[in-house]
Amino acid sequence: MTAVKAVVFPACAVLCALALLYKLRDLRHQRNDPALLALLLAFAGKGISFLLSTPSVSQAVDARLGVADIGALGIHLLGGVASSAAFLTAIVYWVYPPETARRRALVRLLIAALCAVAMIVLWAMAGSGAQQRSAHYLLQNAHRPLVAAYLLLYVSAFGAGMIEIIRLCRRYGRVAGRQWLRRGLYSTAIGASACLVYCLNRLLSLIAVQSGLDPLDWELLTPVANGIGIFFLVAGLTMPSWGPSVSEWRRLVRNFVTYQRLHPLWRAVYAAVPDIALDPHRAGRLARFLPGDISYRLYRMVIEIQDGLLALRPYMAPDVATGARKSAEDAGLSGDRLHAMVQARSLVSALRARQDDRAPVRTSGEPGPESAKGGGYTEEVAWLLEVARAYTAVMSTDRSTDRSTERPTDRSTERNVP
Repeated sequence: MTAVKAVVFPACAVLCALALLYKLRDLRHQRNDPALLALLLAFAGKGISFLLSTPSVSQAVDARLGVADIGALGIHLLGGVASSAAFLTAIVYWVYPPETARRRALVRLLIAALCAVAMIVLWAMAGSGAQQRSAHYLLQNAHRPLVAAYLLLYVSAFGAGMIEIIRLCRRYGRVAGRQWLRRGLYSTAIGASACLVYCLNRLLSLIAVQSGLDPLDWELLTPVANGIGIFFLVAGLTMPSWGPSVSEWRRLVRNFVTYQRLHPLWRAVYAAVPDIALDPHRAGRLARFLPGDISYRLYRMVIEIQDGLLALRPYMAPDVATGARKSAEDAGLSGDRLHAMVQARSLVSALRARQDDRAPVRTSGEPGPESAKGGGYTEEVAWLLEVARAYTAVMSTDRSTDRSTERPTDRSTERNVP
């Protein structure tokens, strides 16, 4: 068990330190924000408590200060009472108006301070006759009335804070306007629930000792519950800050992937109608993978494809569209996939007609096959993706057909060579 704690608790301390450093950046612009200050104090207190929870560190602190079990007191005050009150204060300022939040926060901080004073008194009284430190202070001394009272006070203060955090996060998470704030509140509730499991485990240990059981038999629950708890607390309480950046990166990646999928369709249309390109110098292969402002480049690509399809519409023969529709229906296609296949077949036919300098088969104002698709920009991108997918499939099928028809001809030619 000591080995597990020696790994989990330092990792938790590092996580708290990273969260503290991350939120310190906001201090320059939000110096007077009580929620931010409370959050910084919570991460600092929790990080120190996890550091003290590392067996070798707490032992060294006790030896250095010459006071038995003072490390345990620091763990419980900083990691339980103080940090839970600070976390709760930050959330209170998030969900309530400033005046209401200030009043509620002061009440909670006052209760936490009274609990801390009472715990210090009980700890001092319980340790007055102690000659050596306890490796597991609460578990090894739970049979002593003073330590039992200390444990109950600690669990009550810590657990009550977690219950209130869960209540507030669940209540206001349902009505939070911002997506990442809502996710953050729900994640925080999960973390507080894990910490509450730890509190219940400590309460159970008090009952177990009185029943003659050894709580060390299930002490693995302590590092597991604390590790899960701090992970979700850190993630949830910092999520409103870094979450929007994740959404932005996800949007950029999605746009880049869409840009690559549309590129074969754009390249074919651009080869037939070069005038569609606003910046012809960006039509090279390097520009495809280094597009610069990907959102703008994708927007331009969509417009240019639309302009190209409009310019190629006179070359889209109605009989080709009719045949493509029948073939697609025979293949079991329906809905947008069927319409996209008709559009792709008509486009391939138009590109070949344009390449061969054939005369247009319809007037430019006459609608082409499947040319009118309703909706906004997002719907238009989705439609062009379907067309691009169908166009790639058509070209692949045509190439396979061309190769299969060329091979017999080549063999017959070889037999006729004298």
